[in-house]
Amino acid sequence: MIFVGEGALLRRAVTHAATRGHPVDLVCSADPLDAAAADAPHLAAADVNAHADSLARACTDGIVWSLNNRQIFREPLLRADGLRILNIHNGLLPRHRGLPSVAVLFALLHGDTEYGATAHEVDAGIDTGPVLAEHRFPIGPEDRYHQVMLRGIRACQTLFEQILPAVAAGTAHPVRGAAAEPSAYYGLRALDRLDTYRDHPAYPRATDLGPFAAHAPELTRALNRPPSLRPPGRCSAG
Repeated sequence: MIFVGEGALLRRAVTHAATRGHPVDLVCSADPLDAAAADAPHLAAADVNAHADSLARACTDGIVWSLNNRQIFREPLLRADGLRILNIHNGLLPRHRGLPSVAVLFALLHGDTEYGATAHEVDAGIDTGPVLAEHRFPIGPEDRYHQVMLRGIRACQTLFEQILPAVAAGTAHPVRGAAAEPSAYYGLRALDRLDTYRDHPAYPRATDLGPFAAHAPELTRALNRPPSLRPPGRCSAG
């Protein structure tokens, strides 16, 4: 198995896989310590796609995991023979595609009553591949951004541990099509419309980043942007 991503979520997944006896062939991240628990080779790559041949040669079981990963997989990695790329996404797909840091904010502003994590195959789109499994939890009427984000991270870890055996055994298959539910994409451009929500009753709790302020600089910049620099927009998703 190859792991691509960063942070505590990636490191926990690598550790869990190694302690369960699964091969950890390579860890692609910014921090070499992410590979230490598995005593695995480490690759610091700004663009993992540039190392497609190396990943294909290194992977002994054909499984590539993406966890807390902001890199977008492209060709030739997507068409590398024998590789199955799987992503654990912080959000319910296709309702919460894009950046989890942005999706959580708009989930609260739009009054979503559920959030969670999704395991899906990676294709040429962004969070559009076939869904293999999900782990849902309710959003309470008083829940704040940092609470939902933390539960989302925990759901990602739980989902990875739940689906790992089936993926390793080759028995994890799509459960439904991506068109089964409404789709929305939350990238950085969605933050250009954040100012139109400042009078929304859910705005205070949707923007209460708590300890995640340090990990979501794009939100901090958008929230602190002077009024004169805020782009015009409409109260909508996307």
